[in-house]
Amino acid sequence: MDLLEYQAKELFHQVGIPILPSQPIANLSELKHLHIPYPVVLKSQVHSGGRGRAGGIRFVQNTIDAVAAAQAIFSLPILGEYPEVILAEARYDAQEEFFLSILLDYQLQRPVLLGSSRGGIDVETLLKHMHKVVLDQDFSPFYARRLATQMGLKGRLIHGVSAIVEKMYQLFVEKDLDLVEINPLAVSAAGEVMALDGKITVNDTALSRHLDLLSLATPNGENKSNLSPVQMMVQTPSQKPRWVGTSQGEGNVGIICNSWGLTLTTWDLLVHQKSKPACAFVIEEKGSTKSLVKQLGIALEKMLKMPELQVVLINILGNGSTSEMAAQVIADYCQPFVNQQNSEDRLPRPTGTNVPRKRGKPTPTKAEPFQLVIRLIGGNLDKIQETVTFLPIYWLEDLKSAVEKTATLAGSKG
Repeated sequence: MDLLEYQAKELFHQVGIPILPSQPIANLSELKHLHIPYPVVLKSQVHSGGRGRAGGIRFVQNTIDAVAAAQAIFSLPILGEYPEVILAEARYDAQEEFFLSILLDYQLQRPVLLGSSRGGIDVETLLKHMHKVVLDQDFSPFYARRLATQMGLKGRLIHGVSAIVEKMYQLFVEKDLDLVEINPLAVSAAGEVMALDGKITVNDTALSRHLDLLSLATPNGENKSNLSPVQMMVQTPSQKPRWVGTSQGEGNVGIICNSWGLTLTTWDLLVHQKSKPACAFVIEEKGSTKSLVKQLGIALEKMLKMPELQVVLINILGNGSTSEMAAQVIADYCQPFVNQQNSEDRLPRPTGTNVPRKRGKPTPTKAEPFQLVIRLIGGNLDKIQETVTFLPIYWLEDLKSAVEKTATLAGSKG
């Protein structure tokens, strides 16, 4: 279960991670009795990324501006999701921005600390400066300081950032989290740190132990898109996902994920299974106006033209609406093979031949078409899966199973 920003910050506050004064707004009248002074920033509370460029984050100077901006934000869907709450928050003069994350590595069965000295929405630069510390023993402050040192921090910042990592880990353990992320962790001119945005993913199987977190699941945790995937494909701009490839030009596995952290984790898990990832496409959501639907379609199309790929693992982590959109894109791309299956005796497989033809583009050749392993969380996927049931597509909700299946199909496991 993914929490919204204001919910994540409530948990940050509980463990002492510094956050700015803020106030959730459920209706416009509350802006007339705002508890924090202007100027403030209004932020749409949706699970999707790309709020800033989509117009879901606005700076306002007074109540009149705030009411107009909030009205626009409440009416603005982001990836089909309308906010039920807007977060009004004080402004902060950041001199530097860092990225911090703790996630559970299911393959290693250990938490992993991630940190970058270049936080914010420029994920390519963020990834370039990313550092990783695996907890090979019980957590101690040593691991947090090691991460801060690897990030290149000096002086008081080592203590300040490592203290935040320690509190993040406390939250990670106490609440049975799969992921806790701060991006950006802002640093003021005086060297004070502040969590300006946060993301938390709770392990669904542990929710019975955390009834306080269950209460956060509604009403916002179950927002559904009011737009169909087809509508989203028409209304959103076409932009390319980010590309990650090996310098050696080796490998037979492709990866498609919807965040850098998830891409790195998936890549590492495949390597531990002795697979050889050749490339990855990173679908951008957070801080981007790029459409998940468009980016996923472009990534599939590009990979269909790569003859070295034998298996592609699609690992999309989001809410039910995101999963349904991703599943519909995959089904749309595979539909020509279903039609071919219905007209021929031989089982068709997804090759680079049919999909580009459907889109009116040059026809690539591919002697050994890849197979698809898909990991999507939540959503009503049964009807979508039925439309491509004859194709070699493997739908799995568990990441470990998805990685192992990919490794087996790629020939790295017996």
